[in-house]
Amino acid sequence: MNITWALLMMALGGVGVPHGGHDSDVTAALQSATNPPIVAEHSSNPNGASPNATGGTTSPTPVTSASPGNEAGGTDGAILADPQPDAPKVKGIYVTAYSAGGARMETLLNLLDKTELNSMVIDIKDDAGYITYKTDNAELQKLGHPQPFIGDINKLMTRLKEHDVYPIARIVVFKDSVLAKKKPEMSFVNTNGTVWSNKGGDSFVNPYNEDVWKYNVDIAKEAAKLGFKEIQFDYVRFPEGFEKRADTLKYTKNDRPRVEIIGDFVKYAKAELNPLGVRVSVDIFGYAASVPAAEGIGQDFVKISKNVDVISPMVYPSHYSTGWFDVKDPDKDPYATIKGSMVDTHKKLDPLGSYKPIIRPWIQDFTASWLGSGHYVKYGKTQVEDQIRALKDEKVDEFLLWNANNRYTSGVDYEK
Repeated sequence: MNITWALLMMALGGVGVPHGGHDSDVTAALQSATNPPIVAEHSSNPNGASPNATGGTTSPTPVTSASPGNEAGGTDGAILADPQPDAPKVKGIYVTAYSAGGARMETLLNLLDKTELNSMVIDIKDDAGYITYKTDNAELQKLGHPQPFIGDINKLMTRLKEHDVYPIARIVVFKDSVLAKKKPEMSFVNTNGTVWSNKGGDSFVNPYNEDVWKYNVDIAKEAAKLGFKEIQFDYVRFPEGFEKRADTLKYTKNDRPRVEIIGDFVKYAKAELNPLGVRVSVDIFGYAASVPAAEGIGQDFVKISKNVDVISPMVYPSHYSTGWFDVKDPDKDPYATIKGSMVDTHKKLDPLGSYKPIIRPWIQDFTASWLGSGHYVKYGKTQVEDQIRALKDEKVDEFLLWNANNRYTSGVDYEK
């Protein structure tokens, strides 16, 4: 098992995006994986503000609403009950806003009508940070940049209901170039005053900033009012390789570890959304179940899982390297790879007891040709069914299929 490569891929994050072409991102993530964790600085005067190495200020440790009635990081309150105990066992697909608002939606609805699939995960705030439909909410208009990718959101929701589709709203949280450019003070700023971006040109907003928390949860609240049954948060993390630039970028922060900040955002979102009757789920890289916490980017599998209704590890076989689960080429043996990942997931989460969330993995319905000749196979009916069978053998009966182009394999037995 290659732990360094695992941490590398986890640091890259993001649902189902092949990373082979992003050499700079790979380098940054590798540095993040191989360096020791950064321990958060402690102010000698925790109740006062003091200059920090970023050029910003270290704020007093706040009392947040992440755990109502407790200081952030304090003891956990009562478990928030699943707001939808009668929800179906979800077997879903990813749908871009372009597909949801375009002609492809007819094909996707037909797929669900004719198979055991029953759910769609639809981009409501996408990877660039665009809200994907026109909203009348003045605050969302102020901070975001709504686009009519979905021309008529109410018509879409009616259509989903007519086809008995369980609707899930995907919201990309801290990867947000739109908000970063509008409000640099909510982002990370270079010493020359420009907004920081990674080598792919993407900017992130600051997870320490609770206005960012509120903005994303406000989008989620509107999605709930529109009729979405679940909110799925993605990119719930700091930028890749963040610990290498944590002391040079300018941003506001406090003295708490990044894994606690990310965990508290999830707790806050759950507390805010639970009364609205919607579930909260989070995407996290599949390797997170098999390796220690990625403190550089602030992701701890257990801390996040403890405060959601559903956890969705991205366990695409193509994203595991040689040797994982005793498999030479994981992409070519989807059954063994998925089975191994679920064994690790259960081991990681079983100690949570009553806090253990529903496990609903993202699985692969795309061909990873970037792995190179001899290291991948063309994915089709057999490979998709092998993954589903592995999940079922490990007592996991919910899943989500990822294909970035929303072109899913026909003829699959989703009850395999």
